Amino acid sequence: MFFPSEFRDLISGRRRGWRAVLCRGLLRLAEVPYTWAVRWRNHRYDRGHRSIHHVRVPVVSVGNLTLGGTGKTPLVEWIAKRLRDRQIRLTLISRGYGATDDGPNDEARELAAKLSDVPHLQNADRVAAAHAAIEQHDCQFILLDDGFQHRRLARDLDIVLVDALEPFGFGHVFPRGTLREPLAGLARADAVVLSRADQISSEDRLSIRRQLGRHAGEAIWCEIRHAPRNLLAYSGQIAPLDSLAGQRVAAFCGIGNPVGFRATLEQCGYHVVALRELPDHHDYPPAEVGRLARWAAEHDAQAIVCTHKDLVKVATDSRAGLPLWAISIEIEFLTGQEDLQSLLDDVAGKKALGC
Repeated sequence: MFFPSEFRDLISGRRRGWRAVLCRGLLRLAEVPYTWAVRWRNHRYDRGHRSIHHVRVPVVSVGNLTLGGTGKTPLVEWIAKRLRDRQIRLTLISRGYGATDDGPNDEARELAAKLSDVPHLQNADRVAAAHAAIEQHDCQFILLDDGFQHRRLARDLDIVLVDALEPFGFGHVFPRGTLREPLAGLARADAVVLSRADQISSEDRLSIRRQLGRHAGEAIWCEIRHAPRNLLAYSGQIAPLDSLAGQRVAAFCGIGNPVGFRATLEQCGYHVVALRELPDHHDYPPAEVGRLARWAAEHDAQAIVCTHKDLVKVATDSRAGLPLWAISIEIEFLTGQEDLQSLLDDVAGKKALGC
């Protein structure tokens, strides 16, 4: 099994040698049938050969063009809070990848901590989940998390995030690259949001916009940054970001793209003495949490830092005498906020009109 950064080292070409070349060749062979299957599936939906199901409330989807790690959850939170501020009863729906009989997955737990009054249904059959949201929760609005490639449930607005650090999935569809589907799929998008836009130059942002614009048609363009706000403990305690300034910090993460987490740690100015990367949606049994604490102590760390997505699974404030903190992230718009807000208002207005 590859860790996320190891996989990216391979597909980007940073890993050299004949074994890496051979592996990339095999992945390229596997990419061909996968891409064909994705194109054929989309073609059948586009031509009406597969059913798209409509529900009687507005549906907005927030999704990705590439595999994991675009910073989608903070945008879902931003949208949900604005709808809630308008007194709209909304329900979140997601597939629930990694959920078990014991409870929801990490992303659902993370959102529950931030949106405790918003129901969240996880079901691989998102059409069934939408009907349940309407019938059981009397919802007026559905927010579909990670729904861009899900075509069965009709939506009124498709928002797609693109990571500024890896905007084109290394030029290939999975498994040779990280694209979930060819760039042509952006033609379905109503809004394209460039995440982590502050981490590249304005010239690079313009270049990405031009290249994606060839596929995205009339979609509006937004640019956002993921701004660290504070440190958050599992108990709910909040501390200023600079409370760890000058301290020796050991950090870990189990997310789709750890590059963004590394950048956040650097932005906070922490003295990171060790950083451990784990697979996306990684589980944390008590024994492993203990091993992480010992690992941090071996590096003479004064605190442990992780993402909020990891914290809700570790479920403790400290370990082996070391405080455990997550960095709380909020989005800030660099451009396009008014345009996106206008689209959301138009969709939410359908509720009042009974459309």
